Amino acid sequence: MAKARKHQISLNVTTCYHCVSRCVRRAYLCGEDSHTGKSYEHRRKWVEERLLQLASVFAIDIYAYAVMSNHLHVVLNVNTQQAQTMTSREVCERWHQLYKGTLLTQRYLNNESLTKQELDAVDEKLELWRKQLHDISWFMRALNEPIARQANAEDECTGRFWEGRFTSQPLLDERAIIACMVYVDLNPIRAKIADNPENSDHTSIQSRVKAFQKQQLQPAALAPFIGSFSEPNVNQAGIYFELSDYLLLVDWTGRAVRSDKRGSLDQDLSPILDRLGMSTDLWLQLTQKFGEKTGGLTGAYEKAKVAAMVLGYQRVPRASQNRHYFS
Repeated sequence: MAKARKHQISLNVTTCYHCVSRCVRRAYLCGEDSHTGKSYEHRRKWVEERLLQLASVFAIDIYAYAVMSNHLHVVLNVNTQQAQTMTSREVCERWHQLYKGTLLTQRYLNNESLTKQELDAVDEKLELWRKQLHDISWFMRALNEPIARQANAEDECTGRFWEGRFTSQPLLDERAIIACMVYVDLNPIRAKIADNPENSDHTSIQSRVKAFQKQQLQPAALAPFIGSFSEPNVNQAGIYFELSDYLLLVDWTGRAVRSDKRGSLDQDLSPILDRLGMSTDLWLQLTQKFGEKTGGLTGAYEKAKVAAMVLGYQRVPRASQNRHYFS
């Protein structure tokens, strides 16, 4: 029996999650439908643009994403500090970028005079929106619903476009996060719709590579890489890894995946895997088939054990895999 979403996502366990949404109909989300011959490639841009818009509204950072033919991968991190420090007005402005809000919140933004009772009602609504602006379920809802409406209008039909629930996988430590990001970024290469990361359209890795090539270093809509995990900057939100190391890791892994061979270990790559505590063989197994090799709580076994207790599991899901890949 499936667990309720509130028992799958807990910020007391981790703030980072791998989420997947899949289409429910035979018709593809994007690409070309082999059954009808119709192309839906333009929809990939719909999803990517909406995803990046939400990154500027929600207090949720996008670590990685890949828009595929009939499903979407996204690695998200809830930025609780940002949510807590937003002013009431900023909360209201952000929410109104997506939704109409209420008559009172519209008047509040227009600096109209409000009674004490009306201000209390506004404050109550803004506190609710503050919670929703760092809620992954609300993020995925704000992403999927407009895409479903657009696709249904284009297909001249009604009903569900996405499966009723998106899947969410807790990522408990740095190794799990980086491995999942690489797995997501290399989805088009494994699916044989791209031959290298920079040509993987509608993915976070393509966005990062393009920015790096233009010497912008970090795409504004994505969570930045901020350096060493061993000496984190607690005042800056982001991914505790060097961007250059990550690009090298994705490139090497992508070449190994594309050639269907283990390949040789680049001398520059060895320290990266050493730091992550991963052998070459384990790394390639994990990043080529992350979904098959992991499931549920993903990370070091001891962390998974604590997380299982918090979430009310009677045992650690797939404990042997966690011990094998993250020990």
